[in-house]
Amino acid sequence: MEPAVHPPEHDDLAARDTPRIPAESMPQHLPAPPQALPSHPQLQDVVVQLFSHHSVVEPIRVPAVVEPLLVLVLAGRAKVEERALDGAWEAAEVEAGDFFLTHTHEPYEMRWQTIDCDAFEVMHLYLGLPLIDQAARDLLGEHCAPVSFADLSGARDERVSFILDQLRVELIEERQPSPLFVHGLAQALAVHLIRRYSAAHSGQRRHNGLQAYKLRRVLTAMNACLADDFHLAHLARIADLSEYHFSRVFKRATGLSPSQYFIRLRMSRARHLLLETDRSIIDIGLEVGYSSASHFSQVFRREVGITPSAYRQA
Repeated sequence: MEPAVHPPEHDDLAARDTPRIPAESMPQHLPAPPQALPSHPQLQDVVVQLFSHHSVVEPIRVPAVVEPLLVLVLAGRAKVEERALDGAWEAAEVEAGDFFLTHTHEPYEMRWQTIDCDAFEVMHLYLGLPLIDQAARDLLGEHCAPVSFADLSGARDERVSFILDQLRVELIEERQPSPLFVHGLAQALAVHLIRRYSAAHSGQRRHNGLQAYKLRRVLTAMNACLADDFHLAHLARIADLSEYHFSRVFKRATGLSPSQYFIRLRMSRARHLLLETDRSIIDIGLEVGYSSASHFSQVFRREVGITPSAYRQA
């Protein structure tokens, strides 16, 4: 079979996908700039930002971010409200030690009101996708599916708090922060998050989803044909279901449509090849189904947030 050039379903997806931003761009969308951090060596796969927030009455629109975001409350108390765009508000009262975990692919809105204090202090931590991929392969196997996380608001986890506090101390209080120590803490955090808060293990399993053995068959078939066109009918036959029913139960089981999941698998494979080999970007694009280098770069940037060449250099 020939490599995919522009499968129609992928093009429809590209038209309706919301672009995601890299972690470094998030402060541009928040009401206050991050606090200045002491200078430290360039860190790999870790972005840390500290904020002191006053009450925000008018909602702010928070864009979707490429990397999973952890927010730890360091000091103060606040009532934080969140909602999907035009959705209903959901509130959580938080204090020091509580954390948020966000891995949404859609923008959302937030507002907050401090309680018995002028401002509350928070720490943002973004874990790079290569670090998440490495931890997932270690825990789930070399050819595991891309990991996504449950969205949590005002949760409490002593291990998360401990690791984040150790990162804060190392980066802010040590005169010469150790990139090796920071990376080790980030690796430990990634493993813990996958074990406890990945969408597949979060208790948010969807009812009437695809049976596990059928899902394994479908995912094996997807991984075996990343260079080929996406064929919904072929995958539905493997699951012994109609295309319509297969699409519905697959999304219930994974949270993504079959075509979306297929693209995520392609990008996961491409990220691995970009980091672990010196093959050309054109060759890597061909291996994951894109005969056009520009189309590969376009899809990669949409899904990962940066171009393939920038991802390799970073």
